[in-house]
Amino acid sequence: MRNLSDPVWLDAQFNNRARVPAAPQILQRWAAASALARAESTCHLDLRYGEGEGETLDVFPAAEADAPVLVFMHGGYWRSLDKADHSFVAPSFVAAGATVVVPNYALCPAVTVEHIALQSARALAWVWRHARSHHGNPSRIVVVGHSAGAHLAAMLLSCRWPKLADELPSSLVQGAMGISGLYDLEPVRNSPFLQSDLQLTPAMVRRLSPAFFPRPRGKFHAVVGLDESEEFLRHNRLIRDAWGPTSVPVCETVPGADHFTILHNLADPAGRVHHLALRLLGLA
Repeated sequence: MRNLSDPVWLDAQFNNRARVPAAPQILQRWAAASALARAESTCHLDLRYGEGEGETLDVFPAAEADAPVLVFMHGGYWRSLDKADHSFVAPSFVAAGATVVVPNYALCPAVTVEHIALQSARALAWVWRHARSHHGNPSRIVVVGHSAGAHLAAMLLSCRWPKLADELPSSLVQGAMGISGLYDLEPVRNSPFLQSDLQLTPAMVRRLSPAFFPRPRGKFHAVVGLDESEEFLRHNRLIRDAWGPTSVPVCETVPGADHFTILHNLADPAGRVHHLALRLLGLA
């Protein structure tokens, strides 16, 4: 039963590293697999999309021109991890015919979640402007995000792009997928182990919770590991309930996956999450 006034319950719901004992080893595997992916792939690293802290990205271009573009937003509760930990996501999508872009962003508490959302939008604007230089089609951009990155993916699907820059199209993001996402930041705001770093206020929660937004034009796929906490399972259902089945045609749980191993399902060409991403890209 949900108890938003119980700090122990909230931390048990959201502290995924405490919930998954193998988390340190999994993160080490990600880092090693990502280093190997960079060593064995054609890639352009640390390209700047802005002059601010963390405003760099890595590009893994498709072999052929006019490819769809997958932009992967990493997680870490907006306060940890790095694009370099997630290069392992790229090779299977490049092999399927996509260009893959993995942006970085500054981390809390040095910046706010709102600042990170704006950085992410600037990264996507860079992708739209430079896609063709990396064999990508700027009219076929899809965002996939994990955890806090899933929150950013939902924000980007909802972005009013011409307000960021006049030349940007209103449908810059064609579709998005949130993996183990967070779409209502109120319980996150009240979770003690996150409070000091995120410093969320009620006003920020209202501005930054995609579940409170109008339904977007593009399609959003919501997936979560069956072995995740009640709150992560609820958030996955919440975005479907908030935006409706027309905007969220896919709302699924992945058997045998926790908050970390679900990313293996994304990277695995045989994985259900990988297949759903290919569908958004038009490559299934």
